[in-house]
Amino acid sequence: MKLNEVSVRYIKGIGPKKLKEFQKHGINTVEDLLYYFPHRYEDRRNFLSISQLKEGQSYTVKAKVIARGERRSFRKKGFRILEVVVSDGTQKLFCVWFNQPYLKEYFKAQTELILYGKVEIYAGRLQMNSPEFEIVEKDSSISLHIGRITPIYTLPKTISQRRFRQLIRFTLDKYITKINDFLPYDIRSRHNLLNIAKALINIHFPEEINLQKEAHRRLSFEEFFIFQIPLALRKLKNKLKPGIIHKTEGGFLEEFILTLPFRLTSAQQRVITEIKEDMAKAQPMHRLLQGDVGSGKTIVAIIASVIAIQGNYQVAFMVPTEILAKQHFLVIKERFSKLNRAINSALLISSLQKKEKERVYRQIKEGKIDIVVGTHALLEEEVQFRNLGLVIIDEQHKFGVGQRALLPKKGINPDVLIMTATPIPRSLAITIYGDMDFSVLDELPYGPRSVKTLLFSIEEANKAYVLAKEEIRKGRQVFIVYPVIEGSSRCDILGAQIMYEEFRKNEFKEFRIGLIHGRLRQAEQEKIIKKFQKHQLDILVTTTVLEVGIDLPNASCMIIQYAERFGLAQLHQLRGRVGRGSNTESLCILIADIQNEESHRRLEAMMKYNDGFRIAEEDLKIRGPGEFFGKRQHGLTELKIANPLIQLELLKLAKQEAFRLIHQDPQLVMPQHKLLKEKLIQRFPDYERLMVVG
Repeated sequence: MKLNEVSVRYIKGIGPKKLKEFQKHGINTVEDLLYYFPHRYEDRRNFLSISQLKEGQSYTVKAKVIARGERRSFRKKGFRILEVVVSDGTQKLFCVWFNQPYLKEYFKAQTELILYGKVEIYAGRLQMNSPEFEIVEKDSSISLHIGRITPIYTLPKTISQRRFRQLIRFTLDKYITKINDFLPYDIRSRHNLLNIAKALINIHFPEEINLQKEAHRRLSFEEFFIFQIPLALRKLKNKLKPGIIHKTEGGFLEEFILTLPFRLTSAQQRVITEIKEDMAKAQPMHRLLQGDVGSGKTIVAIIASVIAIQGNYQVAFMVPTEILAKQHFLVIKERFSKLNRAINSALLISSLQKKEKERVYRQIKEGKIDIVVGTHALLEEEVQFRNLGLVIIDEQHKFGVGQRALLPKKGINPDVLIMTATPIPRSLAITIYGDMDFSVLDELPYGPRSVKTLLFSIEEANKAYVLAKEEIRKGRQVFIVYPVIEGSSRCDILGAQIMYEEFRKNEFKEFRIGLIHGRLRQAEQEKIIKKFQKHQLDILVTTTVLEVGIDLPNASCMIIQYAERFGLAQLHQLRGRVGRGSNTESLCILIADIQNEESHRRLEAMMKYNDGFRIAEEDLKIRGPGEFFGKRQHGLTELKIANPLIQLELLKLAKQEAFRLIHQDPQLVMPQHKLLKEKLIQRFPDYERLMVVG
């Protein structure tokens, strides 16, 4: 019997009606139910006397019923209130249940109860509202709810904690012996991990805190391990592929570096060395380059391109937007113009005329183009390379996993360099990019930027506008960023379009103002950006189209409206668009609804930190890995119990074991790996295809 194929519909107490509610919470099968873990626990083992109880805290007490009564609510018609008075001999406690008259049958005089709930003072007396309770009976079995470490779940509205615990207990009793442990015995033994039956029992109904911790450790290891196996297999497959052995030194490379009008930072030099070592190997490079906004990733990518080009290989450089593609193309063209050797570069974007596109296709196929910079247009079938040696993907998170995999297939195992300006905490990078090597640019070319971050409430927006005007009068320029193009009455926010008109007519009528957003045609976007670059505009009202790659050095002030609606990493990237031009202090002004506690905490992190990696850590702590990266792209919903932020050592251990196992048995043909193989195929439908090594 496979528990992942047995519907929860057939568990007593669920049936077809409740099934839909369970399905909304991802509970479709018996296995799903057993893997639906508590989100916290309450220790209800220690009884206190009623006289020891304090207001505002939750307690477990043992007492006898001394009185009960029922009354109607004056405030709500038809609403009935059941009141039960209990005593343990030290003091009285009043317990109240709302609109549950059937409960009175349980509370007969002298009935002994165990109660758990939060204590409040009402009308000068101790009171618990709707406490959980058990009737003490001489021959009663162990309680699931009181007198123990009690699990608390996130539940559908139609089911109570009490009923859900009973369902979990019933399911464990009926099916626990039918669960096969897919985690190999040697791994469990090596790291003292519980078997799956003991782990599931103690994650739901732990007898002791230590057993709950051991269960949590086992199940977290399992999740990390399962996540790492496909990454380990991908890395092994990559190593087995014959790659290009690039010549990483030579006069051409040296000449290029000498033409640079600046010195490379020590971080850039270190990363270039790492890339050189990869490109000189017989296996394809597969490296992730992380670097904060303005850390100099582009020049590192161009140097990697020079290494490929000097060996007569072609380079494909893919970026998410046409504006960024044109910017990179112009930078590359300008850098190569200083060389004695002619380097042929091309731009390939969707908005090119058909004839121009066909010309570029032809020249790429004939090998006349050394480096092509483009958007998703590079993925079109018509794009065929003669000798693709290096693929560079910038702002990788803007592309889907499948898209990123398509471009390298246009060559014979080319080297791949993936870049991101979204700093990824090491714990998450290991989780998601375990098949890649990492490089980090942790130094800015001109030293730390002087950007002061301020936070104003929505009511204080005028203060931000006063500061913006001061910057404009100094000869500087201003961005005003909105989360949406058009406002929404449902969300109670205004958009860039409406506020552009408002600013133009009123607040900033004395200044030159422009508007840019994603719905404008590409040519129109570029026209406005050029006007801003030439200082023909003082203010640019924009959406997050500005987030990636636009370099406008004279901008010294950025106002981000409704800042609470942005992620921390996104806010940090936006902030990186100012303070790029000189040592003068620039401003990033956040205007936000600061009533929400979580939003306020996030925005305070923006004010406190300038380091992108520290901000990313905070973002991950607050939002969790799924929201941080996007669940669709990375499958982080698989991490139901494991947390890479606080279990980094366990994650490293799981990664080590996953890579060791795949090295020993890449096809998982050994008998002891049969169940693991079945689990992987269940979890990752394309896993069998991935297992074809060679």
